[in-house]
Amino acid sequence: MLDLAIFWEWLALGVRWLHIITAIAWIGSSFYFVALDLGLRQAPNLPAGAHGEEWQVHGGGFYHIRKYLVAPAEMPEHLTWFKWESYATWLSGFALLCVVYYAGAGLFLIDKTVLDISPLQGIGISLVSIFLGWLLYDFLCKSPLGENDWLLLVLLYCFMIAMAWGYVQVFSGRAALLHLGVVTATIMSANVFAIIIPNQKIVVADLIAGKKPDPKYGKIAKQRSLHNNYLTLPVLFFMLSNHYPLAFGTEYNWIIASLIFPIGALIRHYFNSVHARKGEPHWTWAVSAILFIIIIWLSANPKVLSGEQAAVFSPKLVEVAEFAAAKDVVMGRCSMCHTAEPAWEGIYHAPKGVMLDEDHRIAAHAREIYLQSGRSHAMPPGNVTDITSEERKAIVAW
Repeated sequence: MLDLAIFWEWLALGVRWLHIITAIAWIGSSFYFVALDLGLRQAPNLPAGAHGEEWQVHGGGFYHIRKYLVAPAEMPEHLTWFKWESYATWLSGFALLCVVYYAGAGLFLIDKTVLDISPLQGIGISLVSIFLGWLLYDFLCKSPLGENDWLLLVLLYCFMIAMAWGYVQVFSGRAALLHLGVVTATIMSANVFAIIIPNQKIVVADLIAGKKPDPKYGKIAKQRSLHNNYLTLPVLFFMLSNHYPLAFGTEYNWIIASLIFPIGALIRHYFNSVHARKGEPHWTWAVSAILFIIIIWLSANPKVLSGEQAAVFSPKLVEVAEFAAAKDVVMGRCSMCHTAEPAWEGIYHAPKGVMLDEDHRIAAHAREIYLQSGRSHAMPPGNVTDITSEERKAIVAW
């Protein structure tokens, strides 16, 4: 009979794998087209309506690419639409959010030391905030303020800072940064779904009907594409941050998150400038490095880790007879790292903020202990504490 915990663990891995695959496809195509668009060259023999061209070599062949700002004189029979990569990335990411953070809300989403709410309330706040984030962003872009690109940029940055601060007032540190990434990814995917693709379809329909397309549709789509370009690197950081307690589990986690946006924008500016043949602004790397050093400093001053779920556990897990043997294993093989002041050489903070030095803390992480040390050999890493097969059986029995 298949163990439900094992099935759920593999489901999470499968969905995560799918999410990574689709994200690579989406981000890869996005990076390619940004570089292509910025690298277009003017040529005297371009067809009417052509904005620029580029010659490229790859895979043993040569590619001759031309871009039309509106469309060529005659529409081709076949057009390749780059949209499914974006949709699949968001859908698989939302599925992963459900599998990990909603199904495990008591452990990963809610931190009762931050805000004492039920898992259902936390899930509700999560869903509302994700879609409210898109609606507020879209409102700002469509408002008169959106006509000024620099003013809009400042307002959007302030908006993301406010979101970061708000999330750490509600969720665990891990979930807070993850949700900031979800909101950012939702904005990016919704830009494709609700703005960029519909505007392109309007232009195509007008051309097929023999009408002259309104240039405003291209202008709007380009603005949203530019936003997606500069949001790509921050969203990748937030999706990885849940593996690093110093990113999500310190007192200034929302400030750390806020600094990630300018770092990502600076790095994208460097590559955009290079692709557009406008020089190599190396200063962007220097500023990014300084900001990253500030992030490191913030993560250690003061050393306050949050996100522990000490209050979320079943008392029965401590009361059962098998707990005593399992506790001896955990205290002897795991707690030298999973404690407030780890004694293991080179470990300075409890990995992922998980502490296993008291009864209620061990019980709160029973599922993870069972999966990673009982039913698999994932922990201890490389079996560095020499846990025996009999000790693993004791964990399973518990």
